[in-house]
Amino acid sequence: MLQRQLPGDSGKKILMRVLLIEDDTLIGDGIKAGLTRRGFDVTWFTSGNEGKKALSESSFDAVILDLTLPGEDGLVILRQWREAGRTEPVLVLTARDALDQRVKGLELGADDYLGKPFALEELNARLKALVRRSMGQTSPLLVHGSISLCLQSKTLKKGGDEVPLSPKELALIQLFLRNRENVLPKALIEDKLYQRGEDISSNAVEVHIHHLRRKLGQEIIKTVYGFGYVLGDPP
Repeated sequence: MLQRQLPGDSGKKILMRVLLIEDDTLIGDGIKAGLTRRGFDVTWFTSGNEGKKALSESSFDAVILDLTLPGEDGLVILRQWREAGRTEPVLVLTARDALDQRVKGLELGADDYLGKPFALEELNARLKALVRRSMGQTSPLLVHGSISLCLQSKTLKKGGDEVPLSPKELALIQLFLRNRENVLPKALIEDKLYQRGEDISSNAVEVHIHHLRRKLGQEIIKTVYGFGYVLGDPP
């Protein structure tokens, strides 16, 4: 497994967790570096078996899957995921002229594909579109009463005025806006906000929620005692 901590930019980010399974180190390194700079949290495996295991142990917003892998083939992994009921959006990578692979991948449940070589900007746009569709959100704007979060500019406004948020606060409010009716356990929130191996204080989630309530109103996030947190009524 290759895990390289790469610096992102210093601007505001909306964290999206992506599982990358790609055995070509040159391509994998370029994807990880490029997507990290664009605000993604990328977990990269060069082994199909390790990547398959990672999806069963952690939550991801999308998967980038190379179909030509050593050992277990990417098509086999994709079929096993779908047969097991996994619904994460999967973007498959294929050789430019591998029409049969692309067709087979789509038949087995892939949501989109890119032929190699490809532009990182296209990969970035396709991933964001896949995640929006998987959440039932076709617009890059998430609206909740007087609050609106633009996924393109990565800005949140309340009543038309921009509200400054830290990267973790921005990722957290996006998580709640994408899961309006769902109670989110603290463990799931930690898994979404932090990379594996990152130090997390015991009250980190509570601190971020406190800051969001202070900036957006006390009712923006409700505590469901014994279960977790849920998005509150529109302000």
